[in-house]
Amino acid sequence: MNTAAAPRIEQFLAFYNGLSSQNMQKLPQLYHADVSFIDPVHELHGRTALTEYFDHAYARLLHCEFTGLQQMEQGEHGFLSWQMQFSHPAIGKGKTIIVHGCSVLRWQDGLIIYHRDYYDLNEMVYRHLPVIGWLTGKVKQRMANGQ
Repeated sequence: MNTAAAPRIEQFLAFYNGLSSQNMQKLPQLYHADVSFIDPVHELHGRTALTEYFDHAYARLLHCEFTGLQQMEQGEHGFLSWQMQFSHPAIGKGKTIIVHGCSVLRWQDGLIIYHRDYYDLNEMVYRHLPVIGWLTGKVKQRMANGQ
């Protein structure tokens, strides 16, 4: 796996590290009009749906930063593993949360036509919510103990 970021992966990281609720109009510079975006919570089709999703997701976000860990780009396909640090007032009382994940990307006509993110929702959200965090912690503990 190549540890030096390929140009489109660099562009992808730079885009996300600069993204905010104030600059959603930049999405057409990166995403194809017919993009498919999938993550553990959503499956969206089309740049309009993606823009609405990001508009909502970034509306109250206090901070979000991605660090690229490993990446590969070959032809029209790419992969990036990342670490995200973010803070949101509704999750963990606004404290900084670290999530590890990866993105699978495919380009068409120089724009991303397919973007799928893989990450652990427990790491991102559930463990930081009072009742659900306690419950998922107990389930994880029981599974680790073979019960």
